[in-house]
Amino acid sequence: MTPVTLLTGFLGAGKTALLSRLLRWPDLRDTAVLINEFGEVGLDHLLVEPLQGEVALLRGGCVCCSIRGDLKAALIDLHDRRRRGLVPDFRRVVIETTGLADPGPAVATLVADPVLRHAFAVGAIVTVVDAVNGARTLDTHEEAVRQAACADRLVLSKTDLATPEAAASLRARLAALNPMAPVTDLALDDAPEAALLTDDPTGAASARRWLCTEIPAPHGTVGAVLIESGPVDWTRFGLWLGMLLNRHGTRILRLKGLVAVEGAETPVVIQGVQHLVHPPRHLPAWPEGEARTRLVLIGHGLDGDVLRRSYGAFTGAPDVPGPSAPPARAAADR
Repeated sequence: MTPVTLLTGFLGAGKTALLSRLLRWPDLRDTAVLINEFGEVGLDHLLVEPLQGEVALLRGGCVCCSIRGDLKAALIDLHDRRRRGLVPDFRRVVIETTGLADPGPAVATLVADPVLRHAFAVGAIVTVVDAVNGARTLDTHEEAVRQAACADRLVLSKTDLATPEAAASLRARLAALNPMAPVTDLALDDAPEAALLTDDPTGAASARRWLCTEIPAPHGTVGAVLIESGPVDWTRFGLWLGMLLNRHGTRILRLKGLVAVEGAETPVVIQGVQHLVHPPRHLPAWPEGEARTRLVLIGHGLDGDVLRRSYGAFTGAPDVPGPSAPPARAAADR
């Protein structure tokens, strides 16, 4: 299946400037790009010629499509054009969302639609955060919080215009909001273009981060909760997860985890955005460390103690506290 990267970020964060820069990079020449309108973004200087209607060819060989209907129709049309040889072949798709977009519905379209899920897969959610205005935006706009919390990778823009103190404070806040997402600095990193090359078909790379990342204290009402245990019965785990999302789905922005299943030697990757859980994937081997279940939930006002107790009650799995697990007293104090 063709991986799809969602490029998100609040209004003015710098998504279009980043996308224009990335599409000059040779390693992204076999990419199809979906945007709202050609004229609304600064890509006109990259266009070679219109191929047909809302599809154009970029100088680097990328296909650029304008989304004038819904996302599903645009992806089906793009897939059909590739199959018939009407556009150059492409290995990945990048979708630039609007600044006010919640990534959840786009992910739901890709995962739940019976037609799309056989041709496309969610590759990664990449969120651009403006270092100058990012903290204020997070304070005042729920959409920005959801974009950052859902991200697989965060990209800091305009750090050369922000004070070092402001950039460092924003980094710390993003780490508390989404500890699983590595941060790319457009001004400092040697190859920021790699931020969009996050295709991870096996889930091994992201699974390694989940095993090793420390979970910081939450910032405000949004934070991460870590749940760890030994192997679990898959049916009982599924029952707990279903009831959890049914009751707290609007408050849970992102869920990621590795599950040690009783009787299985290799882990199962679980991830979801809001109410939607992706189809589970089996890894060929444990990426690092001992085999144990490790779940991270990112959301609003989540009580870690309550969630861990309910998890233990439903699954009956023995608790295996990791080195990064917050002490119960500290969690209760928060």
